[in-house]
Amino acid sequence: MKFIGWRERLFKSTRGKILDLLRTRDRTVNELAGELRLTDNAVRAHLASLERDRLVIQSGMKRGIRKPHTTYGLGPDAEYLFPKAYGRLVSLLMSIFSRQVKPRNLRAGMHAAGRTIANEHLHELRGKTRKQRIDAALDILKEMGGTASFREEDGKHFIYGNGCPIAAATANHPEACLLAESLLSEIIGAPVKEHCLRGPAPSCRFEVK
Repeated sequence: MKFIGWRERLFKSTRGKILDLLRTRDRTVNELAGELRLTDNAVRAHLASLERDRLVIQSGMKRGIRKPHTTYGLGPDAEYLFPKAYGRLVSLLMSIFSRQVKPRNLRAGMHAAGRTIANEHLHELRGKTRKQRIDAALDILKEMGGTASFREEDGKHFIYGNGCPIAAATANHPEACLLAESLLSEIIGAPVKEHCLRGPAPSCRFEVK
């Protein structure tokens, strides 16, 4: 209970609001300052503190009018601040299913679950462009309890996710990622391959072919 109270106080503070904004997508100092109505220097001071606590990292560069700007994203320790209501439940279910069904059937089940979720949204996507379908996929991931962003790297397209609600299961049951792989493939209308990082600080990464 003490941890929950501390977390609630954190997210009511300016630093908590920064973390909440970065959970949606990576941002520059200028963008954060505009959202929070603060000066750039004030935002930099908060970011410096969050970086020391490994809650925020410098994630890349964004082209500016006169010079590139550093972008910031959530650090490896930030994910533990966000509630993951489904993580333990999914991990438990995966453990039970893995003992009762063959590995190939478990993988097929994860794909089927992803398609089932996608089918609830496909009627909304008729006639949509590829970009619109990708945006819709990001929104669906957010509705499921995580956040995601789309990036182009070396001519390839990737979807990166944070706060995945099934991340707790993936360390011991990597096939859980196939649910999101199948979901994204159906929503975007193109093959998607998971390249997720698993471990203490899991990170979702899906390549859109």
